[in-house]
Amino acid sequence: MKWIDKLERKFGRFGIPNLTIYIIACYVIGYILQMFSPQIMSMLNLNVAMILRGQVWRLVTWVLSPPSQTSLFMFMISIVFFYYPLGNALERTWGSFRYTLYIFSGLIFTIIGAFIMYFITHGIYDYLGFNIFSTYYISLSVFLAFATIYPDMQVLLFFVIPIKMKWMAIVYVAMLVYEMIKYLQAGAWVFIVPVIASLFNYILFFLSTRDRSRIDPRQVKRRYEFRKAMEPQGRTNSGRSSVTKHKCAICGRTEEDDPNLEFRFCSRCNGNYEYCQDHLFTHTHVQ
Repeated sequence: MKWIDKLERKFGRFGIPNLTIYIIACYVIGYILQMFSPQIMSMLNLNVAMILRGQVWRLVTWVLSPPSQTSLFMFMISIVFFYYPLGNALERTWGSFRYTLYIFSGLIFTIIGAFIMYFITHGIYDYLGFNIFSTYYISLSVFLAFATIYPDMQVLLFFVIPIKMKWMAIVYVAMLVYEMIKYLQAGAWVFIVPVIASLFNYILFFLSTRDRSRIDPRQVKRRYEFRKAMEPQGRTNSGRSSVTKHKCAICGRTEEDDPNLEFRFCSRCNGNYEYCQDHLFTHTHVQ
């Protein structure tokens, strides 16, 4: 994903920390509106016909739509055990910028898919009031990304059955394929557009490249262990090496403090100043 590396070096400061919390807040607001004021919620969903008539706020407010309409208990369970832990883990693994890019690209592709479907069907579903596009597949893309990075992580299905993430992902993908085949058999192929559009961020991030070693936690650990084995060991009381390859000029952390830290030199600073990923885009440039 070299193109993402380039974007991160140029626009990394625009990553949104704790984005998952904001997403969950949107879901909670949307769920409350659906329960107590569905008329208002209907004015906020992604309806291209209404957008073209001037209701441009729908381009943003549709993200308030919760992924599914379930009971309050199941909604809270989904937030506590699904949306927050998976999204938060992805952000810790990728960093704020990559996670922000992943989520926002999914939202943008969904909007593009809505416009494509509108022009293909001449807006018939929008005029009939069908709310086809939601955040369901956006949330599913987060689950698939997590399962791709942590395929062997074991969870308890229904809090009872132990199962690895990769098998859950395979089941979900099989269900998606079956659903799309049923649409094709029924001649309703346009309903495949929301699925592909909302999951295109996953396709772009993972299936467009075979090089996932940079973000695979197992490969990160292996690289760290290799670097540690190759570095000369100093005679210190703590047992750590006296020489480190990287050190942040702001916080002083090195690769020995956290094997997942990334370090870069700043080209705008006057001198060889190296910063960790948390301070690369937030430090004051040395002139």
